[in-house]
Amino acid sequence: MNGSASAPDAGPCVRAATAEDLPAIVALLRDDDLGATRERAAGSADALAPYRDAFAEIAADPRHEVLVLDVGGAVAGVLQLSFLRCLTHEGGRRAQIEGVRVDRARRGGGLGRILIEDAVRRARERGCHLVQLTTDRRRQDALVFYERLGFVASHHGMKLDLGR
Repeated sequence: MNGSASAPDAGPCVRAATAEDLPAIVALLRDDDLGATRERAAGSADALAPYRDAFAEIAADPRHEVLVLDVGGAVAGVLQLSFLRCLTHEGGRRAQIEGVRVDRARRGGGLGRILIEDAVRRARERGCHLVQLTTDRRRQDALVFYERLGFVASHHGMKLDLGR
């Protein structure tokens, strides 16, 4: 799917995403009942333009990472990891996980666990006291998945849609 350096028979590894991964990443983001309604098809350069702009901005900021799960040279999963400094918790740091997707055909085989555990490891290395994420309530399988990994629905998330 992409031009990564992984050998075709290599096991799964988490690595920093590259701009060359964007078509595969967008395809993952769209391959979801909710994502299909809010993401563009990545078939043309014009369709990829807003994703390329966002990726360039994210990649330029050391407080943000886009990680992909590479399986034999193919992008099989993705997430964005952001590191936030807070005044609460004595000026602590927390990590925010966003946009988690695993290739639909590969779900249930432990790849999501590898991706999330790598993000948690990175958060620990950066001195974070907390890793947080949100998931849509309609994604019941995702809720169960995160709970199995130790995440607790301890807060009520609220959003205000500002439109585009």
